[in-house]
Amino acid sequence: MVKETKNQIAAVKAAAVNLKGALTMGLFSKKEEKKESCCCADCTPEKMEQAEAFKSAPGVKVLGSGCVKCNALEAAAKEALAELNMDTNIEHVTDFEQIAAYGVMSTPALVINDKVVSVGKVLKKDEVITILNKLGGEAIRVRRKKPALDERMK
Repeated sequence: MVKETKNQIAAVKAAAVNLKGALTMGLFSKKEEKKESCCCADCTPEKMEQAEAFKSAPGVKVLGSGCVKCNALEAAAKEALAELNMDTNIEHVTDFEQIAAYGVMSTPALVINDKVVSVGKVLKKDEVITILNKLGGEAIRVRRKKPALDERMK
């Protein structure tokens, strides 16, 4: 039993010497951190600057990959804008860098005049109308459609 204990003590001492050697060799020292992009491998400061510039353009945007849910949100937003007699031009943003510039990590997302108003769910037409009405004066930046000539003459 004494022999086993001496062997165990010798093994612990050897492990401590190995650990000390590893520490002095820098194996467990803090590694230098590499600066990587915030969202993806090919993200550069120039690309992020372009995405930020794009982000500030007024109007209605749907952020998403182009899946069924994203397309459903776009359709609901178009219907809502048409019902409110507003310009129905909606930009569908599929570029991940531009989506990330909004801070959106779950799609689909709806952006009105540079403000993210919905994330991660498909809104119905009535919900989009409610959001546009809540925005009030801010939604004015979404251009109103000019009535057709026939409507103006009535």
